[in-house]
Amino acid sequence: MPPSFRRHDRELLDALEQHPAEAFIGEVWRITAQGRDALRGSIAGGRWSPAGEFEVLYTSLARVGALAEIGFRLSIEPVWPSRLAHDLHRITARTDNTLRFADVRALGMLGVDAKRYASFDYAASQAIAAAAAFLGFDGLIVPSARSVELNLVVFIETLDVGERLKVEDTEPVDWSAWRLEQRSRPAR
Repeated sequence: MPPSFRRHDRELLDALEQHPAEAFIGEVWRITAQGRDALRGSIAGGRWSPAGEFEVLYTSLARVGALAEIGFRLSIEPVWPSRLAHDLHRITARTDNTLRFADVRALGMLGVDAKRYASFDYAASQAIAAAAAFLGFDGLIVPSARSVELNLVVFIETLDVGERLKVEDTEPVDWSAWRLEQRSRPAR
């Protein structure tokens, strides 16, 4: 991947350098299209990945969080894509230098508008991720926009995936059952 020539906001860099980093050791969950490598990241533009700048691996600290993230994406299609098949992967992950933001309020100090967090306006979160990757952090623990769970976003290029991430279990996702469960939940 070509090097990034993004200019980072100096105040954002300073704020991230002052934020305590932590190691993460635990299980995370990730959903992929069937047949896709569970540990292959994405360079497409997303909430925490500026398009084409660096590879990230999106995971959730909870199984239900991973289902909520992808289930939401599928549910906004005009027609539910019934032919798509997905796998849910349980992965053990180990990071050394990860920034944790326990809620959207904590991200507000870095320019994220809490009222727009669930929208598709990713400018502030992408700037945070790009600055964190530039500073050498290996990932972010951030709130999900689709559930109450936290997500671990791993910057693939900063750690040895083979040493730090291991797929422990894979199972097919039953989207019909998930959708039925969602319909039976009381509205918030």
